[in-house]
Amino acid sequence: MTKGRDLPPLRLLPGEERRIESGHAWVFSNEVDTTKTPLGDFAPGSMASVVSSRDRFLGYAYVNPQVLICARILGRNAAEPPGRALLEQRLRRALALRERLYARPYYRLVYGESDGLPGLVLDRYGDLVVGQSGTAGIDAMADDIVAAVRAVIGAKQFVWKNDSGARELEQLPETVTADSGAVPDETGVEENGLSFRAPLAAGQKTGWFYDQTGNRAMLRRHVKGARVLDVCSYVGGWGISAAENGARDVLCVDASATALGYVERAATARSLPVRTLRGDAFDALEDLAAAGERYDVVVLDPPAFIKRRKQAAKGEAAYRRLNQLGLQLVADDGLLVSCSCSYHLEPQSLLDALQKAARNTGRFVQVIETGGQAPDHPVHPAIPETRYLKAFFCRVTQE
Repeated sequence: MTKGRDLPPLRLLPGEERRIESGHAWVFSNEVDTTKTPLGDFAPGSMASVVSSRDRFLGYAYVNPQVLICARILGRNAAEPPGRALLEQRLRRALALRERLYARPYYRLVYGESDGLPGLVLDRYGDLVVGQSGTAGIDAMADDIVAAVRAVIGAKQFVWKNDSGARELEQLPETVTADSGAVPDETGVEENGLSFRAPLAAGQKTGWFYDQTGNRAMLRRHVKGARVLDVCSYVGGWGISAAENGARDVLCVDASATALGYVERAATARSLPVRTLRGDAFDALEDLAAAGERYDVVVLDPPAFIKRRKQAAKGEAAYRRLNQLGLQLVADDGLLVSCSCSYHLEPQSLLDALQKAARNTGRFVQVIETGGQAPDHPVHPAIPETRYLKAFFCRVTQE
């Protein structure tokens, strides 16, 4: 990497430094003084020193001139320019938190901006680390990141699972590669004392959703002897956990045959009362309601319906409909767990969707527990975008 003293300046317009000084890590292209520092002079992923209109140093950042978020701050100490040393320092700090939180090496090791490495996600599965790069800057540092991970935690294998549609925003290709040999088909996972297998090469995200770890632990006390419906189950994180903690019958619903195959393997190996149903969540809920099915616990953990702010109205309607269908299947005095991973859906908006769904189905809903993302997904106080997951545990009775 380039030494700090050699980094070209990226100058902001007057007054545009305030948000960066408050701790946010993003620089938008309309905040840059492009007359004095043309964005076109920077190659995607190159490094710069971000300075105010009065030449005050604000931080080191990587740049992508082709996108709205044209720079992301990596460090604010002028004596610590970007490089292997900075990466290793960030990783050691991130590791210290996770080792304090988890007895076993299965967690999100790096959560982007919240761990001082914007655009980077690292999930740890024992000796395997799976990375996701969302930016040109992280792509440019990929080799140094792998080397730093090996130096800090001694990982035996590293996989870049860069197949997220979000990479389109940075005009980056979607790829999945391993630093040694072929990409593994699957990986082992441990969560809340339970072992799972999850698809890696063809799996969602990095293969597992560590953000729900705390919420799945919270569900345990509600499932003993219960009939449980796990909607958008993926590989059964909620459903298998419920069965392991005393649920008498579990149905996992997902559109992916691959994901449900993992559910079935786990259920068979452990002789658990878990069944699967492949289909669209909305269609499956309608069919189950028409068949007169009722469940003591219904878990709704859908993918993000709102990925961009302009999708908010349509997405809120989808959450309202999904919860309405789910409420129809909850037995009297049962539990509905309603989740959303859409940052652009405010917690109160999800509650509003729940209440409207309750009114439309003649049910009375009481929120008895509230969950969010697990602590290996820490929230940066200056960056609201780092807080996204919502989970409401709702008691459901007749109106």
